Amino acid sequence: MFRSRITRTPIPFDAEAGQVAVALLSPPPEVAPLIAGTAGCSPFLAATMERERDWLTDLWDREPDAALTALLADVDAIDGDPKAALRQAKRRAALLVGLAELGGVWPVMQATAGWTRFADAALNRALAYGLARHAKGPVTGDGGLVAIAMGKMGAGELNYSSDIDLVLLFDESEYDPSDYGTARAILLKAARTAMGAMSDITAEGYVFRTDLRLRPDPGSTPIVLSMEAAERYYEAMGRTWERAAWIKARACAGAKAAGEGFLERLTPFVWRRHLDFAVVEEAHDMRRRIRDHKGLAGEWDVPGHDVKLGQGGIREIEFLTQTQQIIAGGRDPRLRVRGTLEGMDRLTEAGWMTPQDRDVLSEQYRYLRSVEHRVQMVQDAQTHRIPRDPERLRRLACFMGEGDVDRFVTDLRDRMRAVEAITVPSFLPPSQGQAKAGPVGEIIEGASAVTDRWATYPALRSDRAQAIFHRLRPGLLAALARAARPSEALAAFDGFLRGLPAGVQVLSLFEANPKLVDLLADICATAPDLAQYLSQNAGVLDAVIGGTFLEPLPDVWTLPSVVGDFEERLTRLRQWHREAHFRIGVHMLRGLIDPIDAGASYARLAEAVMASAWVATDFETARRYGRVPGLQLVAMGMGSLGARRLAARSDLDLVLLHDGADDLAESDGRRALGPRQWAAKFTQILITALSAPMGEGRLYEVDMRLRPSGRQGPVATPLSGFLNYQANEAWVWEHMALTRARVVVGDPALRPMVEGARCDVIRGSRFTDAEVIEALTDMRARLVDAGRHGGGLSIKSGPGRMQDIELAAQAHALMAGNTARDVVGQLGVEGWLTPETRAVLARAHEHLSRVNQMLRLLTDADPPGDLGAGGEAFVAHGMDLPDLAAVTAACDAAAAQAAAVIDEALK
Repeated sequence: MFRSRITRTPIPFDAEAGQVAVALLSPPPEVAPLIAGTAGCSPFLAATMERERDWLTDLWDREPDAALTALLADVDAIDGDPKAALRQAKRRAALLVGLAELGGVWPVMQATAGWTRFADAALNRALAYGLARHAKGPVTGDGGLVAIAMGKMGAGELNYSSDIDLVLLFDESEYDPSDYGTARAILLKAARTAMGAMSDITAEGYVFRTDLRLRPDPGSTPIVLSMEAAERYYEAMGRTWERAAWIKARACAGAKAAGEGFLERLTPFVWRRHLDFAVVEEAHDMRRRIRDHKGLAGEWDVPGHDVKLGQGGIREIEFLTQTQQIIAGGRDPRLRVRGTLEGMDRLTEAGWMTPQDRDVLSEQYRYLRSVEHRVQMVQDAQTHRIPRDPERLRRLACFMGEGDVDRFVTDLRDRMRAVEAITVPSFLPPSQGQAKAGPVGEIIEGASAVTDRWATYPALRSDRAQAIFHRLRPGLLAALARAARPSEALAAFDGFLRGLPAGVQVLSLFEANPKLVDLLADICATAPDLAQYLSQNAGVLDAVIGGTFLEPLPDVWTLPSVVGDFEERLTRLRQWHREAHFRIGVHMLRGLIDPIDAGASYARLAEAVMASAWVATDFETARRYGRVPGLQLVAMGMGSLGARRLAARSDLDLVLLHDGADDLAESDGRRALGPRQWAAKFTQILITALSAPMGEGRLYEVDMRLRPSGRQGPVATPLSGFLNYQANEAWVWEHMALTRARVVVGDPALRPMVEGARCDVIRGSRFTDAEVIEALTDMRARLVDAGRHGGGLSIKSGPGRMQDIELAAQAHALMAGNTARDVVGQLGVEGWLTPETRAVLARAHEHLSRVNQMLRLLTDADPPGDLGAGGEAFVAHGMDLPDLAAVTAACDAAAAQAAAVIDEALK
């Protein structure tokens, strides 16, 4: 029962109004202190309690949730003109919600949710009345008319004396084009009648003031718009504040299913794919203009302060939450929630808000909402100002359960200052507080010659981009000046800026996240080639501030689920791969991961990409040609992919195998294909999926020359044909290549069969040891004759270098029947090479591999050319050597030693 659940300390008020209310209402003893304090503090509630004395008497013996449910049922059952009945219901709802909150039965946010439920029911009844009164001809039922609740109503957080912000739309698809004009006129009349039922002031008061100004272009559009017209407006003309407004939007009355469909279609307008820091500056500017207009800036104290819009107030918390949501919600659907408290919880889970800040803001938000309600309960007034008048301030303090006014004021001030300490720094211009840099020439010598041309670059063509960059420039130049060779870092940044097609979004990202400036400066100083890549793929910087970017790399890369057609899947796959690939590179650049481990991470990433592309290819091939019942395919990764040791710029060497025999049925599509033809089409589509250049770039170059018969062979080989080829036609080098092969993706049942076939070929190779040694000798000679001499930082080819060691390890493994794929594993068994030789080769290969991983991150050139001071320092540090000259000498020494032991073994 209501009265048995009242736990609040009696409101400390001794006014005569409270005594009169207790005498008139004769409440139960446990309720009497609450009634006395409420009546003493709130003339509005006192008068309402007297008018609804009989209903209130029945309330004491009911659960508040049940009482609200019954009240909503009464609203739904209203027949005819609802004006009088809705206003009576509003009085009762005000009593129920107010007393449940004041008595401690409902916490404040449950009270706001209850108040919103009543608003939904009242609006639904008003719309139904308007439609019943005017519907005719093409308009029947709900007419496709829906009310979209915005702001606090959309979030289920209405305050005690709130307006309700609405957008009224109708689903034009329900009407024939010839009926459109008639239907729109009828729905407009119905909406006006409904809004009058809600907000007209009668002798009984009003239900809710309604505000329809959040609709598209309210100065020139009717109060009811078609969904199609609204969509066109937001697509072409939607502004930042409108995007923020639609975060909390909810279909609350009328044709709600149609309304939810509209909200789903509006998702791309509200939630942008990239981290949207450009929008934050606009939103903060708008907030500052509002505060200046209302005179809310500057010093403040509690009396006279606006608890909603003032510094440290409710809106500060809501605004901070919404801006963080709109920044990242396009990438993280978890953040797309309407409620403020839930929004802060989700932001904390995603790493956008600290738990400490969330705890402070959540506690104070609840308290400030309670203060807001007490201020409004006094006279049912839409105000958020703390009273200045001492007596009214005393009433408010008592209403909050505090008899000491000074203590109440001090506590409220401390709470709002705590909010201000968290929120205000996020609303300051990002340039405030940054160290001032001197003139450009004092930071980097000769910089003016470079910086003077920046204004001509596409990224800085707009006034807004120039304004942001002007604020960024001192800190950016200071970061570049810390490089070993500042002029080189500046030149790399110049290439980055010159390559940006547009600047506002990226520059806003830098301004909101100073750590990105440091990262970009580091990249420019170390890897100019990577900086150039960033200029064309700046979206990958979004991932850096996503919360987990610098956490340890995963053992298994998991692509988020992707839906859509083939092209949409490939676009999303490229976006994800680009960010993950960049993440591995940054981890290596920052020393968070060893270069050898980076090679394994690049390979695991390629496997994840292959798995996703495989699924997309399967769907696309089936869409075009149907499916061949029983046909199974796998892809073998060869070379570095098979050995799980890719570098930053590696291609994928693949061999496609299938088990399709000629006796299998043709595919069941509109264009029937036999199993071999279907497998060939699948392979061609897969190659396109991986290597086709799209707007988001390409994934990998694909090389299939290691398949049986090379370029002359089919792109997809039957397993039976593969086995026959290996047994009877393959060259020695092809058996050697199989030692590094690995099934990376494909049908689970076929994968072990292919791996078994690979092992059988290696263990039962028809080539003698002498033939293998002769072939290895010939291959090494051919490579030298082709100019593969190596030397210095030309790591891969040449005597004693990576390829030479890998060939020797493959030959050793083939002669030993060893199925290991990596060099260390292949050299780990007894056989042709002596233990001492194997140890030398393993050490040399690891040394060269480490250098190769770092070089491939910096450049694709072989030999690499001038790496710049930063690049040289990166490689030297990664090898724990004093400088690049020492690295070069160590590579030559390792290669010479490896070449000598291989030459000795081949004698």
